[in-house]
Amino acid sequence: MTAFLLKRLAIGFATLLLASIVVFSVLEILPGDPAQLMLGMNATEDALQALREQMGLNKPLLTRYLDWVGGLLVGDFGRSFTYSSPVIELVGERAVVSLPLAVMALVLSTVIAIPVGLFAASRRGRAADTVAMGTAQFGVAVPNFWFALILIYIFAVWLRLVPAGGFPGWQAGLWPGIKSLLLPAIALALPQAAILSRVTRSALLEVLGEDYIRTARAKGMPRRYVLWRHALRNAMIPVLTILGLQFAFLLAGTIIIENVFYLPGLGRLVFQAITQRDLIVVEGVVMLLVASVVIVNILVDICYAMVDPRLRTR
Repeated sequence: MTAFLLKRLAIGFATLLLASIVVFSVLEILPGDPAQLMLGMNATEDALQALREQMGLNKPLLTRYLDWVGGLLVGDFGRSFTYSSPVIELVGERAVVSLPLAVMALVLSTVIAIPVGLFAASRRGRAADTVAMGTAQFGVAVPNFWFALILIYIFAVWLRLVPAGGFPGWQAGLWPGIKSLLLPAIALALPQAAILSRVTRSALLEVLGEDYIRTARAKGMPRRYVLWRHALRNAMIPVLTILGLQFAFLLAGTIIIENVFYLPGLGRLVFQAITQRDLIVVEGVVMLLVASVVIVNILVDICYAMVDPRLRTR
């Protein structure tokens, strides 16, 4: 198990190193002068030179990269020139919105998808299976912002049960914070649940055709017990893969939903930093998101080893 973990950690470190090179290089080759874009076309040359010096744009490319990576290793992500605040503080302020939102959406997606996948797999070829998978196909095809608009109209405008947007802050209380994130979490969870339910059904159908499942049924084990105890556990590898990918997407890819519900999350922070050409913020946030994806994938690999001990030797 130790060798398994060390191998996964080494792969994760190599991924982060490669990602840092790609992120830094892509932002460096973007056209335009960041100082000119930030100060405007009427800025004086002295002001531009001072800002370039402050941002380190006058240093050689390799020196700037090493300085940036060295800062990341000690937790110094630089200082935003747009917000006049350390990037790590901006991330902390936005992560308290995006992280709970992603967790809520992932929990909702899992709670919906796995029972639906089990239900459809246990009724393969029947009308219930067709209806369940047809509904899932509809959920895959429809974008999450459409679900968001429908949810806002029904639950915020018509029934007036939850706010249509905004975030009051956790200092306003736990329930008001959860209430403001409930509709965005559902809007994010529905398409992900549709994908996960289809993957769960496919994995279960493959497992249900195995000899040991037929043997368990021949011994008189209840169908529900066979499904939950034997079939689902052995079908969890692809399900865990999709769950890991979904959490990474929910954490990093919520720009549209955060704009629809006017939530001050990481997605909006990245979007605003890109439009304002605040490269320090973009680089820092993107690397944090990449690190979160790598960590989630390592945790998923550990879950693989717990579900199937044979994988610990690979």
